Amino acid sequence: TRGTQVTAMSAPRTIHDFGGFPQALFDVQYPAPGSPSLALETQELLKPEPVELSNQWGLDHGCWSILKAMFPQANIPVLQLSLDIYKTPAQHHALAQQLASLRQKGVLIVGSGNIVHNLGLINWSASGRGEDWAVDFDNAARDILTSDRPTEIVQLLRHPHAGKAVPTLEHFLPIAYIAGIAEARGSRLQAIVGGCELASLSMTSYALS
Repeated sequence: TRGTQVTAMSAPRTIHDFGGFPQALFDVQYPAPGSPSLALETQELLKPEPVELSNQWGLDHGCWSILKAMFPQANIPVLQLSLDIYKTPAQHHALAQQLASLRQKGVLIVGSGNIVHNLGLINWSASGRGEDWAVDFDNAARDILTSDRPTEIVQLLRHPHAGKAVPTLEHFLPIAYIAGIAEARGSRLQAIVGGCELASLSMTSYALS
């Protein structure tokens, strides 16, 4: 949807926003509490960007699938910020810089997605490896993100393999937020997990201290 939203309810619901997967995934619940106060603070931080406080949305699989592994007891407050698909990658990056001060307050910021994410080109027999184009794009992303210029990641959308690696932006944009926060804090990202999977997915993950 147009505009930016943040979950503001005290008990966000678990959203299963996918199809074609085993029933076990649809049965997953992640009953983490929300944080209405942090939602208000986030809304203030992002001004003059108009941010809507949502009591209808919840935690989608891009959120709970990550946090369930990190915090299986679902005992930490969680809120989720939406991605306005009408914004450019550079605008998303600029928005992220406004969130950087939350880290000083002990807020964990997670940007979940895949830098290479093309479900249409998956090869189920390619366990533990990627096609050459996927590896090339993933390596180019790593060179940028672990340098002192991580915000140049948005320029990677001009890469020769960007059309295959990033057919849609929703999995790529979260890394623009993490890069923006890194720049605002004067910190460098570190690759903590690397590599491609099933030919057309990158599982490379980055951490920011």
